[in-house]
Amino acid sequence: MAFAQRWRVIIAFALVGAATQLVWLTYAPVTTVAAEHFGVSESAVGWLANMFPLLYVVLAIPAGILLDRWFRPALIAGAVLTAIGADLRLLHDGFAVVLLGQTVVAVAQPLVLNAITGIAGHYLAEKDRATGIAVGTASTFAGMAAAFVLGAMLPRADQLTTLAAIGAVFATATAVLLTLELRRAGDGPVASTSTSMVALRATLGDSYVRKLCVAVFFPFGTFVALATFGQALLEPAGVSADAASVVLLVNVVAGVVGCAVIPVAVLRRGIELPAVMVGLTASALACLLVAVAPGLATGFLAFVLIGLTLLPALPIVLAMTERHTGTADGTAAGLIWMTGNLGGLVVAGLTGVFVDHPALAFGLCATTTVLGALLASRLRPAAVVEVS
Repeated sequence: MAFAQRWRVIIAFALVGAATQLVWLTYAPVTTVAAEHFGVSESAVGWLANMFPLLYVVLAIPAGILLDRWFRPALIAGAVLTAIGADLRLLHDGFAVVLLGQTVVAVAQPLVLNAITGIAGHYLAEKDRATGIAVGTASTFAGMAAAFVLGAMLPRADQLTTLAAIGAVFATATAVLLTLELRRAGDGPVASTSTSMVALRATLGDSYVRKLCVAVFFPFGTFVALATFGQALLEPAGVSADAASVVLLVNVVAGVVGCAVIPVAVLRRGIELPAVMVGLTASALACLLVAVAPGLATGFLAFVLIGLTLLPALPIVLAMTERHTGTADGTAAGLIWMTGNLGGLVVAGLTGVFVDHPALAFGLCATTTVLGALLASRLRPAAVVEVS
């Protein structure tokens, strides 16, 4: 397979990954307006996004097994379902139809995100896989950033249909593109021969993968908590909602840059564990900074630092997973994503308890990130496990 063709597959996949996040967060930046437009509560609109991590926890392992056994058909199904769910939202301007569309995309999301390591393993040479994983991960954060930007550009109730239509067009176009590229490329140089139960047993029984999962739990949870409650936690320090939105957007943009650049350099030098620990420690210090001295300037500095240092830990861990697990990478990636989403639910839930006490909330985020660093310190390089 030609070098250019390999990378066309990766780019098409990255665009689909961005589409899943764009559709996921369509209504998050305009929650209040959407609630008034659909005649429901803000909590109900919140569930248009909150169902994604919940369903991910349930579907992560089944999606990983499907990818391990039938990688190309499963990934195409994820892309097509994302497009169908996004398109469904345009059938009727009512909350029930929007909820149905979001649910379809939430079911599809694990089939796409679990494939970040697999797409690199199937279609890239070993020396390029770290770059492929970094591109795939960065694209998901780019999709988040695009959702926030579009929400700021189209904030009115009469623009909600336009907002949904942009997501639908993008999701449909990228699904077609990825399907065409995958059909041209075939199964790729690596095709799994594992059975679902063999892959699952081997992955669950792998102590190294379990340690990776535990190490991801707290840092992923910290990011979700800060993304969920960042605006509310900065408000008592005099940071306006508009300013906080800019801070959160820059946080995600910094994460896109960090995920695209840092993992590649780190993995080429073989310094994964030191890099993860340094990144998590820096993020913990950033949380402490805004806990002790809250404000716009410190909040901006802290959230940029968190984006640059915390988010790149995910593609680094995913690359370590791909390198270790071999042909069971879909199941292993599913476990990583599942654990991360569980961490998001737990840490965000605990942070929400202290939402009226920002110093305690930011202190909690610092503590959970330090715990992640301590758990990461227990990781040591392990032999590759091939499932056949």
